[in-house]
Amino acid sequence: MAKGDPGVPARGRRAAPRSRKATAGEPELVQLLTPEGERVESYTGRDGTEYRVDFTDEEYRGLYRDLVLVRKLDAEATALQRQGELGLWASLLGQEAAQVGSGRALRTQDMAFPTYREHGVLYCRGIDPIMPLGLFRGVDQGGWDPNEFKFNMYTIVIGAQTLHATGYAMGVSMDGRTGTEDGEAVIAYFGDGATSQGDVNEAFVWASVFNAPLVFFCQNNQYAISEPLERQTRVPLYQRAAGFGFPGVRVDGNDVLASYAVTRAALDNARLGQGPTLIEAYTYRMGAHTTSDDPTRYRIASEVEAWQAKDPIARMKAFLTKQQLADDAFFTEVDEQARRESVHLRERVLAMPNPEPSTLFDNVYPNGSPLLDEQRAQFSRYLESFEGSAH
Repeated sequence: MAKGDPGVPARGRRAAPRSRKATAGEPELVQLLTPEGERVESYTGRDGTEYRVDFTDEEYRGLYRDLVLVRKLDAEATALQRQGELGLWASLLGQEAAQVGSGRALRTQDMAFPTYREHGVLYCRGIDPIMPLGLFRGVDQGGWDPNEFKFNMYTIVIGAQTLHATGYAMGVSMDGRTGTEDGEAVIAYFGDGATSQGDVNEAFVWASVFNAPLVFFCQNNQYAISEPLERQTRVPLYQRAAGFGFPGVRVDGNDVLASYAVTRAALDNARLGQGPTLIEAYTYRMGAHTTSDDPTRYRIASEVEAWQAKDPIARMKAFLTKQQLADDAFFTEVDEQARRESVHLRERVLAMPNPEPSTLFDNVYPNGSPLLDEQRAQFSRYLESFEGSAH
């Protein structure tokens, strides 16, 4: 688990070769690790904000381990769906760095509001990866205690979680839990397609007007299901924030170090009472939107290959190798750990018990209702009518 904070000197870290500043006339892109695995010491944005990270060697290795484990568990879930063990799965393939980087940037007291694809953030928040699989297997409602993990339940309705996050963040301010370094910040995840939803734009308005301690984290994976980015916007997404009165920044979403640095800076600004920020994590969905989608119908193979050259895991591995921070034995050990955990996840999914059909009436109302009792009785009689038959 990576725990380093910007500005904290690393123990045993090799010196990075250079720093960069935003260039005029081009969209901003914060990057601290190039696709070739070359380290950038710092990046200074147009507003003068300097982004950097200083991790220990072990923390760098921890980030790589996170990336590999998250990808392997995600791949196992995809395989389970293909074999009929899950009804649906939304893969994060290609977006691991954006999720792990931002997830590790969260402090214990911060609250996260995910979509249905934030498996990497869920992992970083310490939630058992089996939890969302119950939802997609159809054996439970996919619930966990949001207060326990500071991670809200998955939201299927596109963009709805941004309004939930805004309301929660407004409550944080009203409760006086901002204004110090120990304050609470909130982060809301969504995709590029969600930026066309009214809910998201309404959330921008309310968060801005009420100076909510909220980070809007948009994973721009280039496609809203089958619609490419140019059908969603004529300007880079992060620039939309200016129209609502708060800052926006674009980060290389395949760079786990930059994703961490930008998210931590935005969260710290929020907790200090400086209001919302929009982060556009510029990344790519290397797989399908969900397992019901066929991406070959709307994008070409050469485009996928070009983004595969920017793979977040290969990038981090190249960095560790070049800096002599890890050897073959380490990479082999991580791969073996990922294999063991994915096998264990599969075994647990297959062992999930099927719920009794009548339990769908449980927990609808805290004290029940006569109408619900009548519906339960009718459904029970219907099920009993099949007893002794071949159905």
